[in-house]
Amino acid sequence: MSNHGEAAAVRPLTLAWVRTHLEPGERIVGIEALHGGITAEMRRLTLGTRDGGTRDLVLRTFVDVAHAEDWLNRESGALTLLTGTDVPAPGLVAVDPTAAHCEYPSLLMTHLAGRTVLGDEGVEARVPLLARQLVEIHAVRPAERPRKYVALTTADTVVVPEGADKAVWDAAIEVIRKPAPPYEGRFLHRDFQPGNVLFDVPPERPAGARITGVVDWAATSWGPADLDVAHCSTVLALLHGPEWGLRFTEAYEQAGGVLAATTSERLYWQVRDGLASSEEVALVARPWREAGRTELTAHAVAERLDAYVTTLMETLG
Repeated sequence: MSNHGEAAAVRPLTLAWVRTHLEPGERIVGIEALHGGITAEMRRLTLGTRDGGTRDLVLRTFVDVAHAEDWLNRESGALTLLTGTDVPAPGLVAVDPTAAHCEYPSLLMTHLAGRTVLGDEGVEARVPLLARQLVEIHAVRPAERPRKYVALTTADTVVVPEGADKAVWDAAIEVIRKPAPPYEGRFLHRDFQPGNVLFDVPPERPAGARITGVVDWAATSWGPADLDVAHCSTVLALLHGPEWGLRFTEAYEQAGGVLAATTSERLYWQVRDGLASSEEVALVARPWREAGRTELTAHAVAERLDAYVTTLMETLG
């Protein structure tokens, strides 16, 4: 069995649990650590099948994470719900949310083809694809609603970037001191952004990209479509520049998505997510650099966040 380094090794109890969920005659022939995640260990397991072929599964393990049980229950519920829909999500194979069988809470799911794409090249073609995919996610109508969204920041926890215009940031902070606007609830991914979307990109034609999968459903929630749109907008702004955050909002509406009716309501959700990112700039920048965007240091990302928040306040404020 191939094992690509020590990081790829699966703990003994977890390995035994995985084997109980394989098809008859299957065996694990390769294990590879997957990079880019922040909260969970991810591994691709290559299985040798009885007919001599191979197929892949993905093992997701939360090590010493406080909310692992809740996240895995929500993710397994979402994967079950999405089976048979037009949303390209992994299929659930097994879940052990309380570590009853594994060393740590774990989830086993099918592997989706494709890769994350974080570079600037081809972004103008990918943004409309992301928008259409998010509209499809928001169209899902679960028989049982997931829990209500949780706000990720407060007016008192915002971290103002060094060198930012304090007056602009003070005004933005005042926006989220107000009560949340009324909204029509939707099924939310809650972390929909390029790092959780898989693409097939023809090497000779980046504009021919297509989405092959959406992953990481652990934060599935019920809330305003604006919140998912705002999150993806913020990440696009940090990856590619503030203008791409605004262009994603436009693309979402062009794809048939419906956002808050008034400018002030839209500003609330957009600013709320932007300010939430202020608390974890170093955390989100690290996997981007590991993926090859070495220029995205914590300082560079903080500067882009400042520019984006300023743009939002100038455009919608």
